[in-house]
Amino acid sequence: MIKIYTQIEQGQKWLECYRNKQPVFACILGFTATGLIPGISAAGATPRDRQFTCLADAEFLHDGPKDRPRYPLPPLTAGASPVLISRAVIEAFNIPLYLFNAGLPIAPSVPAIDLGGTPANCLTSGNALQLETIKHLLEQGLIWGDKLAAKTKDSYLILGECVDWRYNYCFGNINGLGVSKPQAKVNSSHPQCNHAQKLAAVTAGLARANWGFAGRKQTPLELASAVGDPMQIAAAGMALAASRTCGVMLAGGTQMLAVYALMEAIAREYAFVWRPDRVAVGTTRWVAQDPTGDTAGLAAEVGGVPLLAADLSFAASSYEQLRAYDRGYVKEGVGAGGCAIAANSIANWHSDRLLQAVEALAGRCKID
Repeated sequence: MIKIYTQIEQGQKWLECYRNKQPVFACILGFTATGLIPGISAAGATPRDRQFTCLADAEFLHDGPKDRPRYPLPPLTAGASPVLISRAVIEAFNIPLYLFNAGLPIAPSVPAIDLGGTPANCLTSGNALQLETIKHLLEQGLIWGDKLAAKTKDSYLILGECVDWRYNYCFGNINGLGVSKPQAKVNSSHPQCNHAQKLAAVTAGLARANWGFAGRKQTPLELASAVGDPMQIAAAGMALAASRTCGVMLAGGTQMLAVYALMEAIAREYAFVWRPDRVAVGTTRWVAQDPTGDTAGLAAEVGGVPLLAADLSFAASSYEQLRAYDRGYVKEGVGAGGCAIAANSIANWHSDRLLQAVEALAGRCKID
């Protein structure tokens, strides 16, 4: 059910250390104007839909199906929101949930801890977030990482995310941190990753930020300010701090590899003490084996972190929206892969048992 793609021995130790342990789940919410570029994402059928994706996912994750949700799950190009997977797991195992608003234009309709961030400008501006906002979100992440770690006891923290469109920010941060040719390695919610569109946006953003020009030494926080998003820097802070006390699973695909690379850069730049041996990235097979990306190759380039993936298949589902996952749509989000890994670790749930729980939830919310 769980496959380890990189850092095999370290990944095996991580899984064994936290087997049968109930985690705490923190999901960090954010928004970026990049998600409004036509065709940039399949996380919402239109740019307007993507403005409410995060709000709808947060409401569903917290409350589950409701007759009259404030923000209904938006229509997708194909597939169904990965929040169905995450909600099915936290509901089945009563996993404690914390929502964090790192930077949304509209406050969530459900309880969320406000980190005092702002939405990100379009990546192409080269000025995604003010540097002071980045510093503030890092500080808040460090504070809450310590607080959440105290609640996990001897277990681990799942750090998930919900951003209307996160992959260009992943690409931008990893590119800026020096990983070789990441443009062919990142994934997307499309069945065929739109690498050229991403590359054009990132190149424009880094150029406008004068990143790497004139020999000036630039810090990881300046990179996050230029081409980051509010989720990434908050997640990096939380994971760095929490790792000193408990295990951490960065629940997501290539965007969480970007968070890990940012963590390493911050720790190196500011001599921050942390425990990288307690950190793993957890995702789904649909991401790890995406033929239009190379997540395992990217993880190996980032180095040092085990890449774990839940070996899921929804091909036999009675719901067309769930079968779409096996055709390359959606793949991951809202901590879905990390939650699937937790379900296997807690109760040895395999793909068919998880699908049963997800379909039961889908039936309650009447997806067509």
